[in-house]
Parts: sequence; C-alpha cells; structure tokens
Amino acid sequence: MHRLTLKGAVALALAAIYMPAGAQDYPARPVKVITQGAAGSGPDVIARIVSEQLGRLWGQQPVIINASGAGGSTAARQAAAAQPDGYTLYMPAASAFIVMPEMFPNLPFDIMRDFARIGFVADQPFIIGVSPSLGVSTLQELVQLSKSRPGQINYAANARGTLPHLTGERIREQAAADLTFIPYPGAAAGLQDLIGGRISMIIEGTSALMGAIQGGSIRSVAVSSQHRLPNFPDVATVAETLPGFTATGWFALVAPAGTAEGTILKINRDLRTVLENAEIKQRFQALGTFAKPMSPAETTDFIMRERETWKAAVKRVGFTPQ
Repeated sequence: MHRLTLKGAVALALAAIYMPAGAQDYPARPVKVITQGAAGSGPDVIARIVSEQLGRLWGQQPVIINASGAGGSTAARQAAAAQPDGYTLYMPAASAFIVMPEMFPNLPFDIMRDFARIGFVADQPFIIGVSPSLGVSTLQELVQLSKSRPGQINYAANARGTLPHLTGERIREQAAADLTFIPYPGAAAGLQDLIGGRISMIIEGTSALMGAIQGGSIRSVAVSSQHRLPNFPDVATVAETLPGFTATGWFALVAPAGTAEGTILKINRDLRTVLENAEIKQRFQALGTFAKPMSPAETTDFIMRERETWKAAVKRVGFTPQ
C-alpha cells in the first residue's frame, strides 16, 4: 500500500510515454472537485489540501464543491451526472463505497461501475474526543461513565452511515457502552455543540479535530488506528481497551465512467506528484493523515478489500434502505 508495485510503476511509465496529446494539455480550464464533506470536515480539509497542490501543477485552481447530506448520496449523484470530460472529479470518503450502497440500493448508478478510479489519496484514523468537563481521560473511563449514566452520553458523528458513525457503533457494541448517536451535517457543527456542552463526545477524523485538541477545547481519549500516532503519542489506541479494534477512514479520487483513459492517467500521475511531495506528507501527518499513492488498478483492489472488511459491521448496524 505504501508504494506502487513494480508492475504498476511500469504501467504508469508506459502510459505517460503513450499519453494522448490532449491529456498532456489537461486541464485547459478549472476543474471541479466534489466532496461529500461539509466545510471544515475531514473530507473537506483533505480535498482542499490536495486541490491546492494540483492547482499549482495545473495553473488552474480546482473549485471545491461541498455537497454534504443524505449519507454521501448527494455528492455521488452530482458526480455521476457530470460529463465524463475530466473537468468534474469526485473525492468520496470510504463510506460512499462501503455504506451508501446499503443505505440507497435504488440509486440510479453503481458506485463501482459508474466511476473510474483515478487514485488513492490518503487514510486517516478517527479520534474519540470528549468535553474536558466530562472528567474522563481514557476510553475505559468513558465506557464506565456511560454505564453509570444510561442514556446521557451522546456522541456526534458526521452523518448516519459514515465510518465515524460505524466506528462509534462498533465501540458501543464491543464495550457494551451506553452511547447514543446524534447525526450532524458536518464536523464543525458537532464540534461546536461539544464545546458548548450540548453533547458529550465526538468521533471524527483527526484533521477536523486537531485545532480543538491542541487548544484544549476538547480532550482526545483514544485513536482508532492500529498504533499510536506520532503526533499524539500519549493518546491510547482503541485497541488498547478493545483488543483487535481498528477503524480508518480514507479518501480516493474518481471520475465519471467514460472519462478518457489518458486523462485518468494524467491526473493519477499529477496526484502522485502531489502526494509524494515532502511538504504535503508533513501537512498530512500533522493532521494524523497518511498519503498513500496508488495506481488506478491498485485503488480498485484496495476498495474491494475494504468493502469486504466492513461488510459485517454494516450488516450488524443495519440500515433502512432509502
């Protein structure tokens, strides 16, 4: 996952040699990048960092379109309806591939069939944050407190069906914790209510909570990665309380199916250039996010593995088809 396979690298090199002239000149006008994240959410932050750097390469600054709501289907609908000309891209969060098909089985498109994978962007573990006034410093203390206050510990996550929501439900089930999910349209709204004392807990990507944690407005009691994060060495993993538990959000870049292969490969090459930049790696790591450039084929393989990994959790939580 950390680098292209030799086969993938050779394929990309050959593709660059034989890339059509039109693809080499891409883009000739601004590109729209649709994200399902509200302003300030993890997906929005990552999309803006990547788009800013792509804009420097292209001489055309991409325009971010925040199409939040409806479990990610609003953004996906907009992207699926776009012309496959390379000028509308879509940077979905993992839930678009994992949960959205279960929540919205009657959508007029298929997330795998009707989008061409361009490349993988990055993955990002989730932070379990609480109000300092709650008086807990660890996940174990939070679980114990929830059991002593049934129905009183509410947690925010960025909309029903997102991986932060599923992560909370997995914690609730595996720890037998008394936690109540409160859906929010974006991380900023949930964070505001947490700081304001209207809820007790939030689960969101590290990028959206970094400032509040560093400023002391909220306290991080656990991170969902396999190992402790370098920039949060004192924050225990969820697995230290619930052995074997990991949960990671991730972002990929796709385009409507039918987008010219030469354009897909040109964007993938430029995306790799951005993600391999030392400055970008440092900016990502400061947000608890880890760049992982992949070829289009490797991105597809990764997504298929993730869909299989989360299938059981999605079934356990259960979603009423919409």
